[in-house]
Amino acid sequence: MKVLITDFDYGDLDIEHHILEGAGLEVVEAQCRTEEDVIEAGREVSALLTQYTPITAWVLAELPEVRMVGRYGVGYDVVDVRAARERGVWVANVPDYGTEEVAAHALSMAMALLRHLPLFDRAVRDGRWHPASTGPLYRLKNLTLGVVGIGRIGGTFARRACPWFGRTLGCDPYLEENAWPEGVKQASLQKVFSESLLVSLNAPLTEETRGFIDRRLLERMPEGSYLVNTARGGLVEMDDLLWALEEGPLAGAALDVLPQEPPPAGHPLLDTPNVILTPHAAYYSLEAEKEARTKAAQNVVSWAKEGRPIYPVVEGRQG
Repeated sequence: MKVLITDFDYGDLDIEHHILEGAGLEVVEAQCRTEEDVIEAGREVSALLTQYTPITAWVLAELPEVRMVGRYGVGYDVVDVRAARERGVWVANVPDYGTEEVAAHALSMAMALLRHLPLFDRAVRDGRWHPASTGPLYRLKNLTLGVVGIGRIGGTFARRACPWFGRTLGCDPYLEENAWPEGVKQASLQKVFSESLLVSLNAPLTEETRGFIDRRLLERMPEGSYLVNTARGGLVEMDDLLWALEEGPLAGAALDVLPQEPPPAGHPLLDTPNVILTPHAAYYSLEAEKEARTKAAQNVVSWAKEGRPIYPVVEGRQG
């Protein structure tokens, strides 16, 4: 049984080889960038492990022997899950590997924005030395924090951040009543954006959430507010965000994720001084990377040996 690792940005695949070959599976390495690349490399392959390469309906149709697709990471929007479900292909992710890292990254971004850290740094380097050189700062205990998506990461972020703020509003229509973190008040999406000085996005990218952070929501935000996104770039309409930063109420934004990664040269965000950008690094630590790679490989081994991965997203056909 062959496993194709479609793409990776790790220095090597020693972890994957050790786990997969130790279970008697053959490993094929590639650096696929397109659907055509996956189809070419994936002939006679039973399982795919993908980091960023899209696994589309066309790919699955062209590779009928593929019975399982695993994703390095929490999000699985690069996989056409509807097509996988129709073809009886298992889809698996690693939902619990970088929770602390992403929550810490989001909180760090929030604090950097609210305490003007990048602006202060720039001011000092430009020869300005004054605590009010970057505009007004407010006591956190007087502010309302908004959290969109209260799953593993959003819930961890909310629990860490809540004690710092006067009030925390959360929006998650799928969260069970008994799963809400202490101190987080349930609110509609509109109320979260209307009343929060800073909103952190922690929602998955789905058909329902793609582009749902748009001008209609952003223009509701208080004057001088902030947006943090460590979830998925596709949640936000970028033209509307640029409007909100340049002409609307936003004083700044911190983005670890973008619709196109990396952004093309000359992208307006690269020249927007009130935006913090990081390279889709919120998940990253040495420990988290090792955990993600280990569990992604173990998903494949579990499927090959027991008929189902450890963390299934789509239930495939047995046998």
